Order: sequence, then structure tokens, then C-alpha cells
Amino acid sequence: MRTTGKSVDGRVMEMLSEHTLEGWFEGYALTGRHGLFATYEAFVHVIDSIVNQHAKWLEKAKRELRWRQPVPSINLLTTSLVWRQDHNGFTHQDPGFLDVVTNKSPDVVRIYMPPDANCLLSVADHCLYSRDYVNVIVADKQPHLQYLDMAAAVTHCTKGIGIWDWASTDQGVEPDVVMACAGDIATMESLAAVQILKERFPDLKIRFVNVVDLFRLMPDTDHPHGLSNRDFDSLFTVDRPVIFNFHSYPTLVHKLSYRRSNHENMHVHGYQEKGNINTPLELAIANQVDRFSLAIDVIDRVACLQGVGDHAKEWLRGQIIEHLAYAHTEGIDSEAIRNWTLTG
Repeated sequence: MRTTGKSVDGRVMEMLSEHTLEGWFEGYALTGRHGLFATYEAFVHVIDSIVNQHAKWLEKAKRELRWRQPVPSINLLTTSLVWRQDHNGFTHQDPGFLDVVTNKSPDVVRIYMPPDANCLLSVADHCLYSRDYVNVIVADKQPHLQYLDMAAAVTHCTKGIGIWDWASTDQGVEPDVVMACAGDIATMESLAAVQILKERFPDLKIRFVNVVDLFRLMPDTDHPHGLSNRDFDSLFTVDRPVIFNFHSYPTLVHKLSYRRSNHENMHVHGYQEKGNINTPLELAIANQVDRFSLAIDVIDRVACLQGVGDHAKEWLRGQIIEHLAYAHTEGIDSEAIRNWTLTG
């Protein structure tokens, strides 16, 4: 647990005991100091009940005890994520803490999924200044691509959700498909899928939507950070297929958005409880969050690609087979995957 208080140097307190660290952290925050609790995503479940109790206490303190002063938020950084557990394997592949958090009062819980380092800085700055919340930040600790400069990252994180025009091809017209994503690795695979689709189908009108604040998916009547139905429809349309690549279990996106007008066209890819000691791409393919599976799903669901996309689907299936064979033989993903970057 990294904590910062009056000392300009901050403090780092660490031991392999999540429940003890959480107790320290709560005491630290309740005395008016700000901090950040960093933990493996698979281990944050150890403190499910403790976080539950703190969220319930905050709910009562905020709503019913007006004399109680605001306290710094509990900020939880879940890292060493499910999609990069190729060395620890299936036991360390569990992003389900987010499901636990979404069950708590909308007045006290927040979930942020920054797609790159600048967005992580913006989100962390916001959370460390906040009070009376349980903030959950999901961010991998491995090197990742940078998509937004700092100014653009602040704007994007302030909105919590938005269209990335530079990754889209639908400027000024209704899209054929919406590619949505939440989570750093989910974002990268979605962008890679869009790059494939642009190369294969240059006339395809794609809208790329990235979600940082997960509760933006909820209606504004249900959560303070929720979007109005009008704003939600302006992002996701009312009748076009939405291929949503999600960091965690797919059912969570459906839970948050089930009352939206275009929910029946939302097709969510996420962790399906399929894992092993895999390479990153092997694990992604097993759960169909990889670029090839996403592109295939687009071809299957976009009307204008029916028939004309058959050869591309065959090529994509071949790519899956080739990359799985390479990973099985070499024990790592191919250089084209490991060093992939955006082009064009």
C-alpha cells in the first residue's frame, strides 16, 4: 500500500496480507490522510467483505450523519491483471471484484478503467483528491501503448466516456458498427481489430467508443455518473451492432446497460473463466477478446459485410490457428503481436 500524507516523501507500507493492509489504509484515511492501495487483481477478493463494510459505513455517514466530516476516499488500484497472468495461470485470473463493487450504493462507489498511462495519471489525481468514496482503478503494470497526450487524457477522463475520432471512420454519418471497449488490454485489442477492418474494408463506417468511468453505462436516474438515454444513444446508436470488448466478465456490462434502447444489439466480449498458463494472445483468444475474434464478430453482425466478408473471415480464422501454433511451439507470442503498434 502506498500512502501519502503530510510528508512530502510519502510512505510505502507493504506486506503480503491484503486484509491487514486494508485495515491500515482505512485507519489512515479516517485520520484525514490520502492514500492508494495497490494489489493484484486476483488478491483483491481477499478484502471483499472489508470493502463492503466500508462502503456501507460511508453510505450511512454521508446520508444520515450530517455532523460527520468528509474523509479521504479509499482508492484501490487493481493491477497484475487477468490478461497478463501468463506466468501464474488460471488461479490468478479473476477480474470479478468489479461485480462486487457494483452492488454497493451508487453514492459511494466509482470504477475507473484508464486505457493508457496519461489517463491513469488523470484518474489517480482525481481519486486522490476525492472524499467519501470507494474508488477502484483497474490498470495493468506491464508496458502499454500511449494513445492520448496529457491534455486529451484529462478531457477524456473528465467525460468518462467518449468517441475517439482518430480511431473512427464514421465522421459525419451513421456508423455501420460501434466498437466499444473498457480496460487497457481490451482497448488495445479493439484498436487492433479496427486496424484490420480498416485494411480489409476501407468503406466500413466504424465508431470507436472508449469507456473510462464504468458507471457511465448506467442511466443517470440510477447513478450520479450515469448518462442520460439521449447521450447514451448518441454514442452507441439505437439500432447498430455494438461490439463491446470488456476487461472483466461480460455479464457486468449487460447488468449496467440492460435498460438502454440498443441493449439487444450489444455483444459483449470479456473474460469467460477460460485460462491456463497461456501467452497473452492465447488467453485472449480462449476468451474471444482478441483482435481476430472481434473482427470476425463484426463481419458476422454488420449487414453490409454479409457475403463480401467471407474471405476475410477465413483469413482471420487462419490467423488464430497460426498464432496459437506459434505460441504453443515457442512459448511466447509472435513478434508481430508482442511489438504491435498503431499504424495509419
